[in-house]
Amino acid sequence: MATLSLPARIEAILYLKGKPLTLGEIAEIAGVARDEVEMGLLTLMADYAHRDTALEIRQESQRYSLQLRESLGDLVQNLLPVDLSTAALRTLATIALKKRILQSELVELRGSGAYDHIKELLAQNFIERKRQSEGRSFWLSPSEKFHRTFAVKADELQANRKPNREPEQRAA
Repeated sequence: MATLSLPARIEAILYLKGKPLTLGEIAEIAGVARDEVEMGLLTLMADYAHRDTALEIRQESQRYSLQLRESLGDLVQNLLPVDLSTAALRTLATIALKKRILQSELVELRGSGAYDHIKELLAQNFIERKRQSEGRSFWLSPSEKFHRTFAVKADELQANRKPNREPEQRAA
């Protein structure tokens, strides 16, 4: 991560968190001072303002987020095959890329809003949840409906993933 520029790291943080963050929150995650984050955000905002892109850095109150440009709202509604929020779709993408992830790890990656995303995804049958045999968390994985809806086969997800040697990949 150290090889990426600070604006690129801030962009990744805003994308992965999927919710507005304060300068202090971004600074803590990035491991840099608030004034460095402020400069990095200004650079990133200027970059987005001068590019022909669907994304923008939005500031509301003292919080910053990476969002689709408002002018694309109609296009997004026409393209989304399901009624899921953008944040829930990002959470679903994280689950799908990991193939199987502990709920506690997902919340660590996506923030506490992931609990609401998980409820939304379970209600629409896009993920499956199984209690961990040892521990208090749940295993989350994409459901058959996910694979049908998004026309993604499990082996395609595996082929696009880097090898993961974490213990969660062992048979439970």
